[in-house]
Amino acid sequence: AEFLQRCLAAMPNLRGVTFAPKVIKGRRYWYLELVVGSTRRQFSLGPESPELLAQIQRQKDLHQQAQDEATARETLVALLAKGGLMTPGFAEGRVLEVLSQGGVFLAGGTLVGSIAFPLMGNMLGVKWEHDLYQTQDVDLASPRRIEIVLSPDFPELETLLLESGMGFFPIPALDRKSPSTSYKIRNQSMQVDVLTPIQGRPTGQPVYLPHLKCHAYPVRYLEFLLEDTQIVAVPFRSGFLANIPAPARFALHKLVVASRRTASQATKAGKDRQQAHQLLEMLLEERPGDVWLALEAVRKMPKGFRNALQEGIRLLPESMAEVISEHWPGR
Repeated sequence: AEFLQRCLAAMPNLRGVTFAPKVIKGRRYWYLELVVGSTRRQFSLGPESPELLAQIQRQKDLHQQAQDEATARETLVALLAKGGLMTPGFAEGRVLEVLSQGGVFLAGGTLVGSIAFPLMGNMLGVKWEHDLYQTQDVDLASPRRIEIVLSPDFPELETLLLESGMGFFPIPALDRKSPSTSYKIRNQSMQVDVLTPIQGRPTGQPVYLPHLKCHAYPVRYLEFLLEDTQIVAVPFRSGFLANIPAPARFALHKLVVASRRTASQATKAGKDRQQAHQLLEMLLEERPGDVWLALEAVRKMPKGFRNALQEGIRLLPESMAEVISEHWPGR
């Protein structure tokens, strides 16, 4: 809770920001230089004046204060990790940090899939087995449109990744005429997939998300996760904020996903069920109301979702399945 509050109150991270003067035709001008990954950009601040120099000094003072606060949060992250907090590996953490710095989570991006599972554990105060959340995939989901006003210079998601310096490249779609919705780090397993709910009849075609300035692959039933999201603090370096689905919805959705997997995906289906079981076990013991609310939301989902969930519940331990079925019979 303290870590989340510190991240919520954190001042803007000005890492990679410097102020540089240039003399042009005998007159001194100031520029703000921004380094993101391997890309350096300059923004003109105008000719030197007492007022501009005072503004630059104020920004430098704020930058120093932000650095001091970040150092304190880095120490807190280290202490929490020693105490058992689940922290992302460097590659996963760096990818999430790039997305955070680019404003992706502020613009409605939500982490779904196994990348969100340890963050839920931290939020709930429980620690999972490492095998349950080990992943090299960052699944980023968002609705097709959200009510948010963005700056015109808000960066494209693809630009953020390609210019991060991590070696990302777009994975070509099966239809070479379609835009990419997935990005991979060269010579590594780390991959970012951009997803959005299916609307209407499935076409398999990427959908443009104007608020993220990127294309996403439409996935069935993803809206169940995106209708109820929560803010979490990611314990990487000095920490930052991200969005994840409500844990109870995540657990029920995992049961649906597991039920819809093919026989060749049995290992992944088993992992889905394990994650759902661990979450539901904790929630039914300490926060049962969360599960009842998620089950109530199931009633408005399509029949295919409800049937898949009923099958998933049937495969849970008998006592757990009985408790859940008492509150939602699956009809």
